[in-house]
Amino acid sequence: MKKNKQALLNTIHSLICDYCDKHFDFSFHPEQPLIKLHEPTINGEEVFAAVQTMLSTFTTMGKKVRAFEAQYAHYTNILYSVMSNSGSSANLLAIAALTNPVTPHHLTPGDEVIVPALSWSTTIWPIIQHQLIPVMVDCHLHDLNLDLNKLEAALSPKTRAIIVVHVYGNPCNMDAIMAFAKKHDLFVIEDSCEAMGATYNEKSVGGFGDIGNFSFFFSHHISTMEGGISVTNNFNLTETMRILRAHGWSREADEHQKYINLYPDIDPRFIFINVGYNLRPTEVNAAMGQLQLPKLDSFIVKRREAATFFLNHLSQYDEFFQCQQETPKGKHVWFGFPVILKDKAPFSVKDITSYLQKKGIETRPIIAGNMARHPAFKLYQHRVVGDLSQADIVMRKGFAFPCHHAIDQGARKYIADTFDSFIEGWMNKDKMTG
Repeated sequence: MKKNKQALLNTIHSLICDYCDKHFDFSFHPEQPLIKLHEPTINGEEVFAAVQTMLSTFTTMGKKVRAFEAQYAHYTNILYSVMSNSGSSANLLAIAALTNPVTPHHLTPGDEVIVPALSWSTTIWPIIQHQLIPVMVDCHLHDLNLDLNKLEAALSPKTRAIIVVHVYGNPCNMDAIMAFAKKHDLFVIEDSCEAMGATYNEKSVGGFGDIGNFSFFFSHHISTMEGGISVTNNFNLTETMRILRAHGWSREADEHQKYINLYPDIDPRFIFINVGYNLRPTEVNAAMGQLQLPKLDSFIVKRREAATFFLNHLSQYDEFFQCQQETPKGKHVWFGFPVILKDKAPFSVKDITSYLQKKGIETRPIIAGNMARHPAFKLYQHRVVGDLSQADIVMRKGFAFPCHHAIDQGARKYIADTFDSFIEGWMNKDKMTG
């Protein structure tokens, strides 16, 4: 019976890999040019791992999730990690842990949290959901990260924490951020969802502050379909996030036995010691992650090679385009390639992105632009530092195009040639109307 079962699994494995080898073609084809913002990072092995896990019927969070958490912690050289069902959930868990009464000097309603205006919705929503006040700070156009010169102006007697976003995979200046946080006794959360594999001073982002969060969504550096992970060097925060992740029970806590001893009259499977959510990942997600993580470094090499090519090529048009620059001491991992139009550009973002789209090159805004300008903020209390003019420029004049592991030499050249033809067309247009 066991031999028949294994033989069937071997056949399934072979069929899946054969299918993927024949039909998973994400390379560039010049005869039918299409360059998507993101391409799958998986192959037949990850698909089979998912199917095999499903066939085992052990699919809810369990041993594979724990194994992948240990694997990810080892990769980042950070002591602990807690997997969840998305990067957004990871951000939620981080705020939930830092506001929880079991956390010493925890955040309380009305406390202020400094956050970049150039960010994503679920960087900020957990702040509001826990009755904290987001304080929006502008970015710097050079690296697109928080403008460090604006941080002191963001302070008030209520300031208790800062969230940094490593925009598009470009590490923030963590020396300056941590010095600022230490000076003012602030919690630090690193939203590293776009920055998996990025380092600052050869140390993984996410490991500088109290908690760092990453995403395994399809569009990110590696994928588990859906998924996120929080990292920390603080055991107590780890335990709190494990408990909050699943209903508030102690079942997944390392110190579960302690609670069994404390509450012997309660069924040990259902000891609720805190509030909680259901943010659990599945064993399927973890099985895919275990195979994806060893590929991450090679994917980053390809992203960095593509970015270097684009930086060099677009430098000839520096009167029109401002490209994101890598932070000194940082290793940028290029979630995409962000570009901002300068004032001298005779064309608009709509002009160039429409042209790129027509040529089969996908584009998108840079993150969500200036989050303070989105209508949701009319509903909730927040504070803005200064005029956020740089984040407004990013929102009005910025866009991003693909820069991922599947951007091969043919795709790079096609993107470069498309920029060239667009600029040439505009120059000729100006000559004809000049």
